[in-house]
Amino acid sequence: MSNRPDLPAEIARRRTFAIIAHPDAGKTTLTEKFLLFGGAIQMAGQVRAKGEARRTRSDFMKMEQDRGISVSASAMSFDFREFRFNLVDTPGHSDFSEDTYRTLTAVDAAIMVIDGAKGVESQTRKLFEVCRLRDLPILTFCNKMDREARDTFEIIDEIQENLAIDVAPASWPIGMGRDFLGCYDILHDRLELIDRADRNRVAESIKIDGLDDPKLAEHVPAGQLAKLREELEMARELLPAFDRQSFLEGHMTPIWFGSAINSFGVKELMDGIGEFGPQPQIQKAAERDVAPEEKAVTGFVFKVQANMDPKHRDRVAFVRMVSGHFTRGMKLLHVRSKKPMAVTNPVLFLAADRELAEEAWAGDIIGIPNHGQLRIGDALTEGEALRFTGIPSFAPELLQSVRSTDPMKGKHLEKALMQFAEEGAAKVFKPMIGSGFVVGVVGALQFEVLASRIGIEYGIPVRFEPSQFTSARWVQGDRAAVEQMVETNKQHISTDHDGDIVFLTRLQWDIDRVIRDYPGITLSATKEMMQ
Repeated sequence: MSNRPDLPAEIARRRTFAIIAHPDAGKTTLTEKFLLFGGAIQMAGQVRAKGEARRTRSDFMKMEQDRGISVSASAMSFDFREFRFNLVDTPGHSDFSEDTYRTLTAVDAAIMVIDGAKGVESQTRKLFEVCRLRDLPILTFCNKMDREARDTFEIIDEIQENLAIDVAPASWPIGMGRDFLGCYDILHDRLELIDRADRNRVAESIKIDGLDDPKLAEHVPAGQLAKLREELEMARELLPAFDRQSFLEGHMTPIWFGSAINSFGVKELMDGIGEFGPQPQIQKAAERDVAPEEKAVTGFVFKVQANMDPKHRDRVAFVRMVSGHFTRGMKLLHVRSKKPMAVTNPVLFLAADRELAEEAWAGDIIGIPNHGQLRIGDALTEGEALRFTGIPSFAPELLQSVRSTDPMKGKHLEKALMQFAEEGAAKVFKPMIGSGFVVGVVGALQFEVLASRIGIEYGIPVRFEPSQFTSARWVQGDRAAVEQMVETNKQHISTDHDGDIVFLTRLQWDIDRVIRDYPGITLSATKEMMQ
């Protein structure tokens, strides 16, 4: 595709990326600092800070604020230098990984945050695998260098071995823990010094001429300077130099070191995203590939968030713009329902604040408030019937039955569950036999979140109870074979919120039996969310 035309300037300046990390690696703090340097907020609030005024800006659900974890991905747009950053925050908690997988379908790059003391953790590895599947370029930020951290070479080795990716240092730390002075910016030959006095201030940057510049000795004690020179010499021999092409193809990750809480190293990372990060990329649809510079507007829904504002039962569909220049009030075709849809009040997000989006370009992420018409995987176009591919839905790993402890509210419960199913927060199955619903999730914490949200947003007290079923599979295949299988296995059959047939099982043996008895049928653990 090297002979593609240059992108229009507005599209070329877009950088759309997600931040992925293991819980507690400092992802939310890093997000805050991005907003701070992008001029989007005046003061960063610590995640568990006292008082409402300093609540974390990107966590707007009550439960997130109470627990200090991010459980729903939110999108934020802001300008930094000449670039427009579209940052999609993802839940770090493994119980919400499905939301994260879907979010990664909507971005062009990812920032992997790792903790300087802990290195590559389990959740980081999982999320990295998803980026791998999509060949996403990855930038790495090694956080918490102001605490006792591991040896720099050890951290880099661990990333190379565990994740099978080349690591090119973009900066090199000087000291660690209490002795952490700052970093040497390898890409621009600069010395970056940390300012511990004011956490919201950008660190001081001193331009120097290579490692032999006498100016270095004015700022770095002799012992640390000798160590820095020795380590950098080793790094240049042992580690590859940064190669943008290799990075864009997903084979190499540049690594920056810093301390997000002290605002250190963040600006350099942001410069790196602007300078080296990918412009909006071509997206695959079932019918053809869609390029960002095409004139016609296209986009797809990768997330639905219900009740962002509990006072209004609103639902916002997050749409990744794939091509063209969208303006407010445009009529777009909602491909699944084949109906036109006037988009009159699209919003841009700044954490919990939102403003009307007068326009958006390929690469941007806008929110479209709606009353349930838009679902995950839906495509919006100027008339062409496109279905964007690669947005996964996974079989849940935990199943429980749910009932309202107030019998008068049964009907309302059904409505609430359908909302959460369409939002992608849980799978809801309606068994063919018997009443009630079976709810499926990826992680146990999701049951708590659901119960709390159904209570707060709908005023329905609910109880989750163990279900006789342990796994769910989508049933696909020849219609006659499916009907015959459904007829003989009624006690195992249910439908999901799209009306697709699902086989609920207790044992692997049940799955093997169906596959053996009905050769025309496949039982699938994932479902493509193409609408």
